[in-house]
Amino acid sequence: MTAAGGIAAPLPGAAVASRGGSRKVLPGFNLTLGYTLLYLSLIVLIPLSALVLKTFTLSWDQFWAAVSSPRVVASYQLTFGASFIAACVNVVFGLLVAWVLVRYSFPGKRIVDALVDLPFALPTAVAGISLTALLAGNGWIGQYLEPMGIKLAFNPNGVVIALIFIGLPFVVRTVQPVLEESERELEEAAMCLGATRLQTFTKVIFPSIAPALLTGFAMAFARAIGEYGSVIFIAGNMPMVSEITPLVIIGKLEQYDYAGATAVAVVMLLFSFALLLVINALQAWQRRRSGGA
Repeated sequence: MTAAGGIAAPLPGAAVASRGGSRKVLPGFNLTLGYTLLYLSLIVLIPLSALVLKTFTLSWDQFWAAVSSPRVVASYQLTFGASFIAACVNVVFGLLVAWVLVRYSFPGKRIVDALVDLPFALPTAVAGISLTALLAGNGWIGQYLEPMGIKLAFNPNGVVIALIFIGLPFVVRTVQPVLEESERELEEAAMCLGATRLQTFTKVIFPSIAPALLTGFAMAFARAIGEYGSVIFIAGNMPMVSEITPLVIIGKLEQYDYAGATAVAVVMLLFSFALLLVINALQAWQRRRSGGA
């Protein structure tokens, strides 16, 4: 009612709201879904389909020979083994970095927090050159280590170090939000009940961050498997010793063995797709645990 006793006119948006729906900002579902499928087809599905179709030009014996030759198998072992070791190291030290950034305040904290994202922004070739300049026999650090028999460049050790460098942000940025949202009252209650620091961590803190740690591990592992730029400069690229699978694919392409290159690429694609399913499952598990909490 108005001051004069009349009925107030409805607001301009009231008619839309009264019909039970909100005004759509984007077009309807059918149109947006069509654009989505078209975009994904052009960017993802068509290139991957071409990869698989090129592989089908090989017979099964030729395909198996291409993906199971000793040189290719050695590259699998180095790629997956070094990626696994690097991901395990990043789980430990990524948790420590995330813990320090969340639980402590110190001068330069924002700078340290920004440095965590440096591997995201830094071109991988620049990262490889920088690591080589540091760890090679004549590098700033390597010149002191090699006389002691410690070689960190131009061998599998260099591959692991490069993969640790590019994978650390995945663990830190996955665990950090979970630590920020954790309830410190539970930790204080455990300590009041007589729990030690180790018991508080293993019984209270670790169960809440375990899904995030697993997700960070899987993401760092998947990222390391496909890494190329930062590795080739520090690995030495010796066949059967320090040659990664992406380099084997590049070598086959340079030799115009396109079918052999796509065969090895399909194997890597299958592993990457399996890891993607694992990552999605871990993220869904983490959301369920967060919702249940």
